[in-house]
Amino acid sequence: MQDLLNAATLGSIYLLFALGMALVWGTIGILNFAHGATFMFSAFVGHLVSRETELPFLGVIGVAVVTGAVISTLTQLLAFQPILKRSKSQHHAEMRILIGGIGVAAIPLALAQRETRSSPFGFTSSYKAEVFEILGLRLTTTSAVIIVAGLAMGIGLTLWLRRSRQGLALRAIGVDAETSSGMGVNRTALALGTMAVAGALAGLAGALLTFHLGAIAPETGDQLIIKAFAVIVLGGLGSMLGTVIGAYVLASAETFVLYMNWGTWVDAVSFGLIFLILLARPQGLLGRKEVRRT
Repeated sequence: MQDLLNAATLGSIYLLFALGMALVWGTIGILNFAHGATFMFSAFVGHLVSRETELPFLGVIGVAVVTGAVISTLTQLLAFQPILKRSKSQHHAEMRILIGGIGVAAIPLALAQRETRSSPFGFTSSYKAEVFEILGLRLTTTSAVIIVAGLAMGIGLTLWLRRSRQGLALRAIGVDAETSSGMGVNRTALALGTMAVAGALAGLAGALLTFHLGAIAPETGDQLIIKAFAVIVLGGLGSMLGTVIGAYVLASAETFVLYMNWGTWVDAVSFGLIFLILLARPQGLLGRKEVRRT
């Protein structure tokens, strides 16, 4: 049972990280390779601020969330949007955005590596995690917050996309951007808002993981990009509920590998799941067969 609890915590971190990538990729069609750097640099800014002024738990979370939203919005405004305007077609734009994202990611990574000399960094905070024992299970307050935040964000974002007018507009862009623009959907504004939400989720994930582990390295975001790919492919591109399920399936599989003392195979599980899903069900667990983003 303790392993299931650990899998739930790990799955919630994967979920918070992957939700932003899945939202942006599945609606406005941008595969953002800078998402990992946004995740890391949001936590890094929290580290710098808390180093100067001791902050409470929510204060650090707030700094990381705002930083993530600002970085992601600036990435869209200064990098992805100009690329889209200058590209002849969506196909050409996708490849350029992918490469542009890698270039953008290199900047915050280099800044953090220079400042920390590639050493792990954490927060100076008045928050101290408490440990509870429930039916023999050990649960920290940080793990409880991570699990609740992951489930709340996953379910909330799924319902918002399905039932709100803005969610419907985003889904329309994912199906046919030109037609939706002709029907009055402001793609530029929605894209900026979507990137801001994705960045905020990355910042939230970065801060919570740093609190949970005590410290993260500047390269941690790059490692999570692979996990997010596995989660999105597993759940099905365009399905936020699939992303929720994919995150916990991947975390459970990795926890099982660790439980069996096959620790060196943990990363191979991510690639193995991607490979198996692509062979057996290319659209993912909850994805549709037709090419349609929702």
